[in-house]
Parts: sequence; structure tokens; C-alpha cells
Amino acid sequence: MKPFTPLGQALGWSAAFLLTLGACSPKATTVASTSPTPPPTAEATAAPSATSSFQIPVEYYTLPNGLKVVLSPDHTAPTATVAAYYNIGFRNEPRDRTGFAHLFEHLMFQGSQNLGKMEFIQLIQKNGGVLNGSTRFDFTNYFEVVPAHKLETIIWAEADRMRGLAINQANLTNQQGVVKNEVRVNVLNQPYGGFPWLDMPQYANKNWNNAHNFYGDLKDLDAATLEDAQQFFKTYYAPNNAAIAVVGDFEPAEAKAWVQKYFGNIPAVTQPPKPDLTEPRQEKEQRFTKDDKLATKPALAFAYHMPERNTPEYYALILLDQILLQGKDSRLYQAMVQKRGLTDDVSGGINYLGNAFNYAGPMLWMGNLTYDQTVKSDSVVSVLDQEINRLAKGGIDQPTLDLAVVKLRSSLYDQLSGSDNFGRADMLAAFALFDNDPSRINTLEGEFRKITPAVMQRTIQEYLRPTNRTIVVVNPLAKS
Repeated sequence: MKPFTPLGQALGWSAAFLLTLGACSPKATTVASTSPTPPPTAEATAAPSATSSFQIPVEYYTLPNGLKVVLSPDHTAPTATVAAYYNIGFRNEPRDRTGFAHLFEHLMFQGSQNLGKMEFIQLIQKNGGVLNGSTRFDFTNYFEVVPAHKLETIIWAEADRMRGLAINQANLTNQQGVVKNEVRVNVLNQPYGGFPWLDMPQYANKNWNNAHNFYGDLKDLDAATLEDAQQFFKTYYAPNNAAIAVVGDFEPAEAKAWVQKYFGNIPAVTQPPKPDLTEPRQEKEQRFTKDDKLATKPALAFAYHMPERNTPEYYALILLDQILLQGKDSRLYQAMVQKRGLTDDVSGGINYLGNAFNYAGPMLWMGNLTYDQTVKSDSVVSVLDQEINRLAKGGIDQPTLDLAVVKLRSSLYDQLSGSDNFGRADMLAAFALFDNDPSRINTLEGEFRKITPAVMQRTIQEYLRPTNRTIVVVNPLAKS
């Protein structure tokens, strides 16, 4: 598992993680290594918003087999990015198959109909490109950045493994071992392993889909059969359960022809009903302690259940994250680090396994920090309450709200205009997959500008109340 920060800390997800292929290290690197089929549709480029002159070209359509396709040309650099997103992640993997979504992220690099084991990776690297894959709450994704003249090759390669992955006993056994070793290395044998990104959802949520060990229980991984794996792939790696985003230096007519040529005749598959992901309203604060035999200092994480995605309160809490937690000017950094010296850093945000936009179900706003043995956990929680209460009682004036929008806007557009175009591809694919509307990418700033101090106040009162909070404290058992 690797830290993943392609869109940046200021969007509220500074501790995001990739579940990447191979023996993943903690350091962020690029791996060198539902319904009836809808009719074809097309959408024109999104109309400019009143608040932003920066507009991203978006052409969106659906193939007859259900594959959602987003094209976004950008001729500023001679590269092209292809991102394939499958609507299968931790939350919708079957019961008793924990870690299956992650296991398939690994298996997708083991060969396909026309590419042998690891040849997909070699194809990208030998053509001067980079690639990666990750498993998230609501999707598994794969992306490649290549010289623009190799775009057709990469579209073909992605279609080749969607059409027919090499799922055999040797590959399955091998990757079961790789994933189990990854769990041991990155979680079981690491100080603060799984804290808080893996731990907190299991403590804070009640619904199994949101609360199970999504990295994979070793017993479930061992129990996976070849038939299980083949059925999983057939069901979830179908075109009508996927979205493809193509971003970069290409001509849309050519890209459309290649997508149709290579993906168009892959058959759709009837999808199982989507699981119910809803969480009950939390009415009482929860506190837990986790013993860590390898940790030398105590640590604390706090989490609050988020508002429903795309509501005014959702946008308001993203802005509250900017005010409270993002950057050295944030209220919690100033209070805990600068003024009181409780810790040398406090970090966190929305969706530790992605960003504030690329998820579909319930989510947590979280923060975490380590501190010395002389500091009491109650002191940390007290400061947290003080800063939230200060906003609740004093209100958030328009200049403070405007500054939060500026911080968010700066990071958002910096990443959407990045040279590798991954930030753009990620958001387009996610909005296609979850909202059937990738043109939302051009209206986000307007949604944040609609938020008023009154909406901010309402959001604080309902979502940042102590009874909506879960706290996890790490009890260090190793000698310092």
C-alpha cells in the first residue's frame, strides 16, 4: 500500500493510499511495474460557469455495451492518459471475500489474451510511459500516461485485459501470496500499521460493507478458489460496470474510433444488485483504544460522518476541512502545533483512500496525530472541541469563507491542469461512474461559491457534534 497524493493535500485527503501491485512500499512512487444496457448517448462540452474561466473539454458518451467513455483533449503536452475505472471496490466486494477487490488489482497485471505475464507493464515502460493501479472504497482503477502517438496501443491493451484476463491457478496462488505478504509488511508488522485509514472505518461504521477489513482477511484470501476468481472477474470487470477516461494530446474522432474498435464488441454482463451502503445516524460518541506493540508514541485519530455527497452540507464540510485541517494556517494546526505544542503535525481530510470527490457511499472526515507520552489524549480532544465550538458560536464570516474557497480553488485547478493529466482523468472517470455526468468537473467551483455562512453554521451543528464522532487512540507498547 502506497501513499497516493496526485490531487494534493488541500483537497482534504493528505493521507490517501494506493493498494498497488507488487510488494508495495510506504513511499509514494509510480509503479514501474446494473442495469439493462443503455442506448448510446453523447453530451456536448460543458457550458462555461459564471465563476470560472478555466474550462475542461468534456465529451461523454456510452457504448451500446454500457461502457462509459469520457474524452478530454489537451494539446499542451504530447502525452495521453488512459484511465480505466471499474465499479468494484472495498465496499461492494462480496462477504467472505474480503480483499478480493484488492486481489484483482494485482491479478490485472498477470497477463491477458494477447499479453503475457507482466507484459502490460513492459509495454508501457518500453514506450516511455508510466502506470499504476489502486483499489478504493467504490472502484478499482488503472491508468497509464504515454507519449501521445502510443494512445491507440494503450487503448488496445486496456481492452485486451477487460476482454479476457489470464486467471489460472498459478497466477491466483502467486498473487494470493503477494497480497498476504503485503498485509503483513504494511499493516501487521508496521508501527501504526493501518492507522487510521484502515482502522477507523471499521470502528466508526456499522454497515458491514463500510466496516470490514477491506485490505483482506488472511483466511478469506486463502479460501479464494479459481472458480471464485473467474466469476468475480466476469461479473465486475464488464464494460457496463466501467468507465474509461482519455485525456491529453489526441483528436477526439480518432480516439472514439479506437475505443469503438477495441472495446465495442466486449459483451455486457448482468450486474448484481448494488449493496445498501447506508449508515445510521450516529447518536453517541465512540471511543476505542488500539494496542500497538511496535509503536513508541501514542497517536489519536478522530472521525465525523460526512453529509450525503453533493448536498450543500457536503460542500460546506469540504470548506470546513480547509478551515480546520488543511495547511499550516488551519485552526487545528495553529492550536495544536503552534500554540500548545501538543504535536509536531496534525493531518487528515476527507477520504484517506482518494479525495473529496471520487467516492460514492458514506464517508468520514478524519484527522490524526502522534504526540508524546506526557500529553493526554483528553487534552487533544479538548483542543479539537474548542476550535469547533469557536466556529459554532462565533460563526464563519464571509472573508473566512472566501479564503477557504480560494485555498480549495488553487489546489483544485493546479491539479486539473497538471502535466500528466491524471488528476483530470481521475475526476472525469469518477463523475462518469458515479454521477453519469463528468461535466460536473466544470461546475465544482460554482457549487462551493453557493455556500453561505448560514449553511456552514448548519453543517457544523449537525455534522461536527461530538455525538457524530469516533475517536481511536493508539496505545504504544514498544520501548522508545
